[in-house]
Amino acid sequence: MESLSPNIFVKDMKTTIAFYTQLGFQVAMSVPEHSDELVWAMMVNGSVTVMFQTFDSLGNDLQEVKREDGGSLLFYIKIKDILSFFDQLKDKVTVVKGIEKTFYGATEFSILDNNGYLLTFAEDI
Repeated sequence: MESLSPNIFVKDMKTTIAFYTQLGFQVAMSVPEHSDELVWAMMVNGSVTVMFQTFDSLGNDLQEVKREDGGSLLFYIKIKDILSFFDQLKDKVTVVKGIEKTFYGATEFSILDNNGYLLTFAEDI
């Protein structure tokens, strides 16, 4: 295995791209390219890659994918300079769990993205 890149299904691509842009991600690829109506986008921040695809683009394929926001999973993202990153975001996003030092030595905080997915950011300090 070489990598894992989640493909997250969303209802509103523009809002999703705007949300993740404020987290420091940039659009690396999209379909269709150079269009206002994107159905898929790959966003990158450092070595973290996340893909987003609209529910509508699935059509009747992959019926196993539930057509609702959020889910029973958490994205655990390691970063550097977590305190500064938290200060930049705390008033712009829904903070579920503020900055805390864990028993295993990481400093973490958790937010909810615009689609109801949980993102936990962590730094080993």
